[in-house]
Amino acid sequence: MAEEAFLAEEFASLGYRSAVFSHAGRDGVAILSTEPLTDVTRGFAGDPAPDQARVLSGSVAGIRIVNLYVVNGVAVGTPQYDLKLRWLDALSAWLRSEQEPSDPILAVGDFNVTPEDADVHDPEKWRGLNLASEPERERIRALLSWGLVDLMRLHHDGPGPFTYWDYRAGAFHRGWGLRLDLALGTRPVADRCTDVWVERDERKPTFGEGKPSDHAPVILTLR
Repeated sequence: MAEEAFLAEEFASLGYRSAVFSHAGRDGVAILSTEPLTDVTRGFAGDPAPDQARVLSGSVAGIRIVNLYVVNGVAVGTPQYDLKLRWLDALSAWLRSEQEPSDPILAVGDFNVTPEDADVHDPEKWRGLNLASEPERERIRALLSWGLVDLMRLHHDGPGPFTYWDYRAGAFHRGWGLRLDLALGTRPVADRCTDVWVERDERKPTFGEGKPSDHAPVILTLR
């Protein structure tokens, strides 16, 4: 969706400030807030895919929000998969150069990676495949070792909860899910996090509202 098609005025009428970074394609990210939204940055230095709209940062109530949409990767061994690994490396390098683990940072979005086997409905079936391969997971562990905390795992050990279900083969109703959508926070944010959950009902078709996303929202509460 092109940025000019974003419904900024409609959201504003409901009391939301908004920032959006998108092109007329499938990639794009946005931040909406009822609090002032400042220091908005589109993209990041060193992005190996600068023609794609995948990272949007902004400050809300003293927290630096990094909203991201990680490159999918398609399949292990493809150029897209190689780009995904390079993109995650560049993201990690950018965070390390621009921020400190002691800063209140919240990185959220579709990471297109399951961090561990507990995030996959059938770990053996997915072993070594894109979204669950070891090189991808190493990149997530690098972010965690720098100072980010997987906020979901503070409150739920797993397996699951899942955030994505393929539309094929009735995956949603069979429970064949993946946890691709993550909320990672530095310790100052993790210390304020009282709960994280997945609004699974939003994945269910609702009469008159069209086809829902194949992802479900991840909701967290900060005291």
